[in-house]
Amino acid sequence: MKKIFVSRPLPSDVIAKLEGFDVTVRESTLPLTGVELRSVLRDFDGVLPTLGDIFSAKVFADVPNPRCRVLANFGVGYNHIDAAAAQDAGIIVTNTPGAVTDATADIAMTLMLMSARRAAEGERLVRSGTWQGWHPTQMLGLHLSGKTVGIVGMGRIGQAIARRCHFGFDMKVMYFNRSEKSIEFPAENTSSLLDLAAKVDVLVAAVPGSPETKHLIDADVLAAMQPHAHLINISRGDVVEEAALIRALQTNQIGGAGLDVYEFEPKVSKALCDLDNVVLLPHLGTAALEVRVDMGLIAVDNLQAYFAGKPPPNAV
Repeated sequence: MKKIFVSRPLPSDVIAKLEGFDVTVRESTLPLTGVELRSVLRDFDGVLPTLGDIFSAKVFADVPNPRCRVLANFGVGYNHIDAAAAQDAGIIVTNTPGAVTDATADIAMTLMLMSARRAAEGERLVRSGTWQGWHPTQMLGLHLSGKTVGIVGMGRIGQAIARRCHFGFDMKVMYFNRSEKSIEFPAENTSSLLDLAAKVDVLVAAVPGSPETKHLIDADVLAAMQPHAHLINISRGDVVEEAALIRALQTNQIGGAGLDVYEFEPKVSKALCDLDNVVLLPHLGTAALEVRVDMGLIAVDNLQAYFAGKPPPNAV
């Protein structure tokens, strides 16, 4: 019987589908330690890791003859796994695309609305007990309907966000992507990220995490944005240069920001927490039970296919 290691607690429906394997489910919700990363490669046939489990080239180098043959990542993003080093070690890496698309796009819209309409700030005001009631100039924010959104990264999630903006809020859609996309509604591709930043009311980062996208949204991009514009990040934390964003928010260089991810996650800068013009969510992108179940079932499908001698459906 193949031994499978699950790095975090998962919904019961996912664990139930692992019947037929010898399964070890780690109880901690924290990322795997360096010792654990190496031991699971030595001691298990397959591992179901997730965000924060840093399988670097050094980890693979430290286990020259791993027992593990497949890392079935729980999540679409796999920048925490050095896929090239895994391949060199004879280990297949898989992910869970598709299941996360709509849920992540919904969180992007949540952040857009919360940031533009100052919802988190208003909620804090009510809870403080100092709200004195409605008046005509209270907490005026940005009306999203009919505005222009700029999507950085027009993959599955980027397109799902754009679709919601176009059909739900009658927004003009512009985007920056490595290649032009065929989209069923009007969407303008621009070859310059700085040009996109200068033209939109909301800039949304929806690119995969990678060395190429680290600090893609930097001080220059933020400086190009209009003073009323809002930045939304639902991709990976280090896509945005956090120090530059903090400066832009502290000086009101931009209108506001909404973040679901952070450059040094799970650490969130006190400077960010002290600001009223940024919405901070605890990485809720896929945090719906049915979505997490779907993600887990896809990961299990990948494991089952591999150990049945078939190509995993979602090899990266």
